[in-house]
Amino acid sequence: MPVIVLEARDFTSPFFLVRTWVIFSTCATFSLVASLDSVDLNKDLLQLQTFKTFCMFIWCFFFSLTLFIHILTTIQFHSLLPISWKNVIVTVAVLGAFMSLSAAVFYPWFIMDNQTPTARAIAAAITSCLTFLGYVFESFMLQYRTDSQKGYMGSKPGLLKTLQVWGGCQMIPLIVEAIHDMPSKIHGWQLWVSVASYTICLTMSLITLVVILGDFAARCCLPLDRFLAGFSLMGVGLYMLAAIICFTKILQLKDPRHNLPHNIMNLFIIETVVASITLIAYTVDLAFSIKQLCDRGH
Repeated sequence: MPVIVLEARDFTSPFFLVRTWVIFSTCATFSLVASLDSVDLNKDLLQLQTFKTFCMFIWCFFFSLTLFIHILTTIQFHSLLPISWKNVIVTVAVLGAFMSLSAAVFYPWFIMDNQTPTARAIAAAITSCLTFLGYVFESFMLQYRTDSQKGYMGSKPGLLKTLQVWGGCQMIPLIVEAIHDMPSKIHGWQLWVSVASYTICLTMSLITLVVILGDFAARCCLPLDRFLAGFSLMGVGLYMLAAIICFTKILQLKDPRHNLPHNIMNLFIIETVVASITLIAYTVDLAFSIKQLCDRGH
């Protein structure tokens, strides 16, 4: 199949302009943050390296994905790839919006709050917000497409599965910091049960994405709807357990005898909020799966 380059008018299309915007704003963000290492950072920021690494990974990873999509869309080469392209672009746009929002919150909250604000740090915070807005605009434009153009990941169950992946990814830096700062007086089994729950759920969500984006549904041992319903049911159970543990830890940590720093309490509150949002996503997704199974049964 010959390589076809877009016509001149396609270079002014909304999707081309928005993706170009996202690429430049993301590149500017991680470049500015990387330049702060040798100049603007102070020693107190070293303990927040986990969140800085997490933010940098988000910006670099989605910059690479968006650039890849942008190039393949421009030269019309994506039809040669053995993947569901319409599901890929929706997933990258929506997940990019969620993850960019996290980076835009984590960066000023945990990093800029612990250093003297500089022009480059403020510029990085602004460009990270612009990246988030760019992915939001692309996501909204994709939602105006027909169902056949959006694919499964553009439907409500697909968006919920993207939200589940987001929730699992947010737990990575939170758990790393919790393991490092967990007081010895708090029961360690609570932390490790939460880690196991988040890991299993994130693994299930990633497997679901691979099956859908790779068009492997026909090769599954079980019908796709039952496969997804089983994962959703497990996710509800595991995240319900994790949410209960989160609320229990907050009650324990409020005991004045522990005398915890304020930032540690913030980490547990964020973990509780994210776990609750992800639990809601799994619950609604399970409802959609049950409805779909019932409709096919009739």
